[in-house]
Amino acid sequence: MTENAPNPAEFTEFRPEARAPRGFADKRAAQIAVERRLIARVSEVYESFGFEALQTSAFEYADALGKFLPDADRPNVGVFALQDDDDQWMALRYDHTAPLARFAAQNWDSLPKPFRRYAFGPVWRNEKPGPGRLREFMQCDADTVGTDRPEADAEIIALAVAGFRANNLPTVLKINNRKLLNGLLSALGADSPAQQMGVLRAIDKLDRLGLEGVELLLGGGRKDESGDFTKGAGLSDKAIAAVLGFVAAGRDSAGGQAERGAVLEKLAAVLADSPEGQAGLEDLSRISMALAGLGVSEAEAIFDPSIVRGLEYYTGPVFEAELLMETRDEKGNLVRFGSVGGGGRYDDLVARFTGERVPATGFSFGVSRLAAALALAEEGAIQPVRGPIVIIAFSESDMGEYFRLAADIRAAGLAVEVYLGRSGMKAQMKYADRRLSPAVVMLGGDELANNTVTIKDLDQGRLLATQITDNKEWREARPGQVTLPRAEAIKHLKSIVNA
Repeated sequence: MTENAPNPAEFTEFRPEARAPRGFADKRAAQIAVERRLIARVSEVYESFGFEALQTSAFEYADALGKFLPDADRPNVGVFALQDDDDQWMALRYDHTAPLARFAAQNWDSLPKPFRRYAFGPVWRNEKPGPGRLREFMQCDADTVGTDRPEADAEIIALAVAGFRANNLPTVLKINNRKLLNGLLSALGADSPAQQMGVLRAIDKLDRLGLEGVELLLGGGRKDESGDFTKGAGLSDKAIAAVLGFVAAGRDSAGGQAERGAVLEKLAAVLADSPEGQAGLEDLSRISMALAGLGVSEAEAIFDPSIVRGLEYYTGPVFEAELLMETRDEKGNLVRFGSVGGGGRYDDLVARFTGERVPATGFSFGVSRLAAALALAEEGAIQPVRGPIVIIAFSESDMGEYFRLAADIRAAGLAVEVYLGRSGMKAQMKYADRRLSPAVVMLGGDELANNTVTIKDLDQGRLLATQITDNKEWREARPGQVTLPRAEAIKHLKSIVNA
């Protein structure tokens, strides 16, 4: 035993359980490929709209996280934080927007204004994990900082629509305006924060509970199927009717989605006495005109007064992307993914650093959530990742020849590896099949003596395997296997890989 060799006895005293931390997921090649493809296509769309890439660090000082700022005595609430050696608390970024606000405030004098940037990467949230709810996930954001024009919001919506189009993802962007909600609450005379929150939470449940359920939550309250009772907002009958008229403005007479202009007309009647509500309608009217110019159809972006998100965060238009693709779990049950991205106008975030209001608007693609949805979508939505060509290792003495051949194949632009385990021929073929390799290359004694190679087309073999029922016939036929001069090997391998 060498001086540095591990002592087997060390591994018998304590053996930790091999487990991933709760809320964190391992990803293999297929899922990584899907996420990379999503990000690449969305990034290309962002750049086509003139947004520049920006990468900020994974850590931010905890006091820079805005609405996610942990309590002084509980620095890990909502975020993953640690204390640096200078006693300052740092936290892993919760999203890409708070780092943007810090960057913009720190570099405002030197930035082109408006500042248009996009960013992608993992974010971390110290929350209770659950099905479809991870503590680490990927997002891809685009934001415009420094303009209050509603057309900037329209452009963000348009690039979100274009990003979903680029990935062939059927979605609808639902749009509301915080000013409309504020105007509604003011018109109702809902002054107390508790009552205001009760109204907004009731509106937010429209998709799940329908108008009848919302009506109960706006009034005395609602008892669910389990018998649990949720206290209502306590509005008068007249106020309840106004709220129901507000949320129903998104529907036409047949119960379908109303066109954007029709929604605005209905909301104008509900909010006639609210200056803030009227300001919100003007924003949406300008957004609607810009969307028409940007080629965003009525089916791709709709006005939906029931969208309630980021109440302490967004100051104007808000957007939410709903995936329309049917997804099912392993048992065949329908899975509703709902929101796969969202955003809106946030005019107060940069002001935390500068004391001056800096208007901003943005959208975030939920990359990990979209990848999870694709995994449950129609068969074939996620394809297994193809492996490299595998060179079979027959003997220790010929390893140099295998590596020389691998170098030639790799120089021709093909992915290849020499098998480096210690298994026999049968196991090596099984390995190549598990890697979904397109081909294996055999360079045995006869091939080395005759300057030839034997290549087995595994892609063709997999296809023919579905058509042959006689195993003996299969073994004798050796489908897709050829022996040819070594000088012709790369051309033949390219024909297999590029078929």
